[in-house]
Amino acid sequence: MQRIGFDNEKYVKLQSEKIKERIEYFGGKLYMEFGGKLFDDYHASRVLPGFKPDSKVRMLLELKDHAEIVIVISAEDIVKNKARGDLGITYDLEVLRLIDAFRGIGLYVGSVTMTRFNNQSSAVKFIERLNSLGIKVYKHYSIEGYPSNISRIVSEEGYGRNDYIETSRSLVVITAPGPGSGKMAVCLSQLYHENLRGVRAGYAKFETFPIWNIPLKHPVNLAYEAATADLNDVNMIDPFHLEAYGETAVNYNRDVEIFPLLRTMFENIYGSSPYNSPTDMGVNMVGNCICDDEAVTEASFQEIIRRYYLAKCAHIQGKWSPEVANKIEFIMNSAKINVKSRRVIEAAKQREEETGAPAAAIELPDGTVVTGKTSDLLGASSAMLLNALKYLAGIDDSAHLISREIIEPIQDLKVEHLGNKNPRLHTDEVLVALSICAATDHQAEMAMQQLGKLIGCEVHSTVILSQVDENIFRKLGVNLTTEPKYQFQNLYHS
Repeated sequence: MQRIGFDNEKYVKLQSEKIKERIEYFGGKLYMEFGGKLFDDYHASRVLPGFKPDSKVRMLLELKDHAEIVIVISAEDIVKNKARGDLGITYDLEVLRLIDAFRGIGLYVGSVTMTRFNNQSSAVKFIERLNSLGIKVYKHYSIEGYPSNISRIVSEEGYGRNDYIETSRSLVVITAPGPGSGKMAVCLSQLYHENLRGVRAGYAKFETFPIWNIPLKHPVNLAYEAATADLNDVNMIDPFHLEAYGETAVNYNRDVEIFPLLRTMFENIYGSSPYNSPTDMGVNMVGNCICDDEAVTEASFQEIIRRYYLAKCAHIQGKWSPEVANKIEFIMNSAKINVKSRRVIEAAKQREEETGAPAAAIELPDGTVVTGKTSDLLGASSAMLLNALKYLAGIDDSAHLISREIIEPIQDLKVEHLGNKNPRLHTDEVLVALSICAATDHQAEMAMQQLGKLIGCEVHSTVILSQVDENIFRKLGVNLTTEPKYQFQNLYHS
């Protein structure tokens, strides 16, 4: 059973109080840039066992009557059809999903802001779509010389060209589908416009990682570096914080590099800067809520290894350069860990060697490792999933939860009518078949009842899985890694 290393209730309470304090400090109006994912921060939940993926949203619900959401999307990202890697949907669709999600829990979405707008046709069409849905859209433009030409940025030709975003609440949460959308620029543009209107609004930044008040090389911070290796983010000691207070604080390169410019922008807008360091801008209470350092250390080591395999596979798939995996390997070496620390890897590889075909392994909550092999009926992941459910339900391993008589007609449908070349059942097909069997078979019903116990389990496959299988494992809440190779030597893989 995974040890809890993070006090989530304490975090929600502390974080809400800290944000309230920052709103009061600025006299009742705060623009807060939210980094990372709001609804599904699974990286945080993996490296901080006990952190709930929706903790940020729960914290915002504590401030529900004071908060409104502004979602930022870059016109350039719409043109590029940029997509979220975890969900596989484009940023414009993610904006719609976020609006629905916020509204679904009672949070007020005030508007959408389109940054780097230059009348791009696809961006114009998206604005028209939002308007037809009754959603306000504001336009912000690229500024020549940004971010170094401060005199131009903080002027009528810079922020002055941007639409002023009309807001009605004391806390304005600026969020986006992903990084690079322009959240900080939107916040600063609003400070400029608010100042012209005689309103002294404030700015703060809320990002979970890196954690500023734990050591630079703590495994949690190293895991963040591994998670952002493709972005070339580097954790570092905040030199401005050290100089101002004589205290060591951890930040990352982009905030440290941009801070002199931000400070000058504040001085141009207000006459002085409210912050002495990039760390000062943050409102992050995560480090104060770690309750078992050993537990979060082990969880972070596992995450670094998972990120290493993700990078290796992304290179094979043509998404990332090999340097990303090399960087994470360097992080692993500095943390003095290797892939042998992940038990399911060796178990899956051994099963593949025994059978001569792809295999998979899962580590269950009690530490037991269960494997699955490729057969004429099932793929290795499907077999492993059924074997794991049998173990959790106390069903004998030799029992067949789904009979050949049920599987073979499904295979016939796949190959003869739906054009699939692989007759073996994927994990989604196995779960549908198992749920049907559960209506009349007690053992199948018992197996289905175990699905919730798979959350947080570790899985490794000896081949890259189909998107279908990856999605199912994601929905089941398991932590998946795969070897950087395909089962078949094709050039195209769906």
